[in-house]
Amino acid sequence: MKGRRFYLVALTCALFSLATLTGYANASSSSDDSDLVDLWATQKAAFGYYVTGMPFTVETGRELAANPLLDFAFLNLEHDYKLDSARDIAQGLRSVGEDSAMDLLVRIPAMSEAGVETSRARVNELLALGVDGLVFPHVQSAEEARIAVSFFEGVNVWSPANPDGDFVVMLLLESPKVFAELEEIANIPGYSSLVCGIGSLTGALGGDSEAAEKLSLELLAQSQRAGMADIITADTESVVQRVNQGFLGLLVNGPTADEVIRLGRTAAGR
Repeated sequence: MKGRRFYLVALTCALFSLATLTGYANASSSSDDSDLVDLWATQKAAFGYYVTGMPFTVETGRELAANPLLDFAFLNLEHDYKLDSARDIAQGLRSVGEDSAMDLLVRIPAMSEAGVETSRARVNELLALGVDGLVFPHVQSAEEARIAVSFFEGVNVWSPANPDGDFVVMLLLESPKVFAELEEIANIPGYSSLVCGIGSLTGALGGDSEAAEKLSLELLAQSQRAGMADIITADTESVVQRVNQGFLGLLVNGPTADEVIRLGRTAAGR
């Protein structure tokens, strides 16, 4: 993010196709309105690539940086957390220049599994590394949400009460049980974005995609009511609908990713 750091807490799931990015190795690095914080501040949808299932190397970061359609990269370290992975991807993204680099969001392991102090330490070392976003998956309760927000004490968090903030904290809900506390979590002050992990939620509901969609839209409404952003995965069939519904972040993957982004950008007026 140009001149700013953007810390994000959230979860989603998708697959990454390195082949999709290869054709951009010599292309321009970013579009003229690709800063995530600026896009969200003006209620414009941003598009990110889900980085998982492939080498987390400097070269991968360079290939991501060369795709002018992308606004951010979403690095999945939930199941294999290594600081070096984030460092290498960040180095590759910054190969186009520090101020021109797209935003890097890093998903860390769930606090409910890693523990509070380990999660706090990971947040601190990633902040020191200079990544642009942090993703906390599987928030289990309002209490856990408050703990996550507390990690950013002293950080200039972008929130409904602080529109001039530089950092974003995003919380993601993925289990049916936690939705009983949805309104309470949405009302917690000091963070930026509330998200439904619809893939994990569908699995937790035994594959009931209609029930998961209903809960996802309830969360979207709460997020919008509170003045926060929401993100979701998208494909060629869903991206226009998701943009029109008001999702401000769309995660893409696979060989159709660029087509998805182009459709979504048109729908978003970008």
